[in-house]
Amino acid sequence: MPARFFTLEEANALLPQLNALLEQLMEARRAIVEARPDLWPVLKKAIGNGGSKKAGELLAEFQRLQQAYQDIEALGVLLKDPDMGLIDFLHRRPDGREVFLCWRYGEPEVAYWHELHTGFAGRKPV
Repeated sequence: MPARFFTLEEANALLPQLNALLEQLMEARRAIVEARPDLWPVLKKAIGNGGSKKAGELLAEFQRLQQAYQDIEALGVLLKDPDMGLIDFLHRRPDGREVFLCWRYGEPEVAYWHELHTGFAGRKPV
């Protein structure tokens, strides 16, 4: 898929959709992490072909996680950190330089950018 460049307005317009997708992704991930102590017995039982209700529940969460990730990726943005809900939008500055517009789940709008190689720590106000 060719790279998609976003204007600040286009990035901000995607935030309601990204918020919903990140909520799904984070909820599914949280359910999977919380089930980790129960996961090994389930896997051992599945190896013996016994199956379990817990395995079915976790499979649904893995599918939910995967679907949310794919839906986010299909928008043309980069999910940099699912724990933080960190999203980067490829952007071309007026001088032609490629940078990322940077947004984190919970922020009201895209208000930061950073160089391609600096990441979150290099965020600067738009």
